[in-house]
Amino acid sequence: MKPSSSLSNDQKLKICHHKTANPSIKQSALANWAMQEFKLSKVPTQGTISNILAKRQQYESMDSTELTSKRQRVVKHPELDNVLANWVLQCQARRVALSGDLIKEKARQFARQLELGERTPEFSNGWLAKFNIRHGFKAQKSYGEKKLQSYSLQDIYNMDETRLFYRMAPDRTIARRQIEGSKKDKTRLTFVFAANADVSHKMEPLIIGHAQRPRAFNKKSGEQLGFYYRSNAKAWMIGLIFREWLQKMDQQMQDANRKVLLLLDNAPSHVVRDLPLTNVQVFLFPTNTTSKIQPIDAGIIAAFKRQYRRFQLQDAIDRDEQQKTDIYKVDQLIAMKWAKAAWNDISSKTIANCFKHTGLFEIETQKNEVGSEEHVIENELKDAINQLPISRPMSVHELINPEEEQQVAHEEISDEDLIKLSSSQDQEEEEDGEVMDENPPMSTKEKLNVLHSCISFLDLSNPNHVIAHKVLRNI
Repeated sequence: MKPSSSLSNDQKLKICHHKTANPSIKQSALANWAMQEFKLSKVPTQGTISNILAKRQQYESMDSTELTSKRQRVVKHPELDNVLANWVLQCQARRVALSGDLIKEKARQFARQLELGERTPEFSNGWLAKFNIRHGFKAQKSYGEKKLQSYSLQDIYNMDETRLFYRMAPDRTIARRQIEGSKKDKTRLTFVFAANADVSHKMEPLIIGHAQRPRAFNKKSGEQLGFYYRSNAKAWMIGLIFREWLQKMDQQMQDANRKVLLLLDNAPSHVVRDLPLTNVQVFLFPTNTTSKIQPIDAGIIAAFKRQYRRFQLQDAIDRDEQQKTDIYKVDQLIAMKWAKAAWNDISSKTIANCFKHTGLFEIETQKNEVGSEEHVIENELKDAINQLPISRPMSVHELINPEEEQQVAHEEISDEDLIKLSSSQDQEEEEDGEVMDENPPMSTKEKLNVLHSCISFLDLSNPNHVIAHKVLRNI
């Protein structure tokens, strides 16, 4: 066989290993060893040996096919590779801890922006290892990943907030008018949801409204009505409410003798510094982390809104049958009862699937069952929309994910807003447009509609009332 003058990747890797075994060997001697060992036609130059040693990590990451090749595989998407590498370097400059999953998710974002389409890589762990080696990034686990591994699924929680326009109609024209006037009629609430990764604990939702005692509360407090409720003029999550929520969670874990990890996004209100927490350790995701990495935001909020809109649309159908004029106008208390029932109705399979979807957890789920459950509810919503008198019906996706509800439920607060928020804390009642129906004495015909009216007053957070609701609907 004629001696070759070129080296395969496998031979280059062996040169690196020979150098490791003989650390004092000079590059010229290493070149002579390579020529004899691999029966080369000539001695490799010192520059060649130097380049080979500098690329050791690349050769070690190659599979068997690449090792037998004499050419290094060309990067398929150099533009994506360069953009992502620069993003990682910027994160490192800001001392942002990046996990492998975050890098892969950012790569998917860039791939969409670059419109790679069918040419998009799979972004597997192997792809990530090669990317890190190409650019000399350490493939060590981030602080967050190490933390996740040190806790059981039962002791890993995630919390996130969402807005809800609780009277929003599934009609594009009406909904636009409602949302544009939402600051005036104050029909927006903020909900705070938290659950753990093995779905053994769905925490009581925190609800944030505009008034301490809305008219619908009939001069009672949220606690007296069975809700964890707080208020401010904007119905926002703010720092003081968040700190109270977190300290309450810490106390619950102390009482249960548990040490847990809480995953949070890096929102302005999520200020943990100086809090004397003993049983809850907080890990903040990097700023601008995509929703796909956060379980509550990766599908659990959407599941909640599907359930809520199911209650809302069924009530609207009942009101339409009773020939009421404003069939979407419900008071805040009824909306809160629907929301509480909606949260309770989210299945464990759905929540577990959302935790798994982030890629941060090893959780076995029945994906087909979860998809089937979502499909059933969405079909119910479609049927309900078709039964309602609507001129420009929304799609189910628009109803569940309106753009205005996607805006953050907590924002940087100006000095003026801080004063407003503070002044609203002692507010006892609010004229918020929640005008209760004033019914005149009923005729015989109207009394026949009492059955329908009773349905809307059922407390759907009470399991017995849920049963009654189903029975009355069947009647």
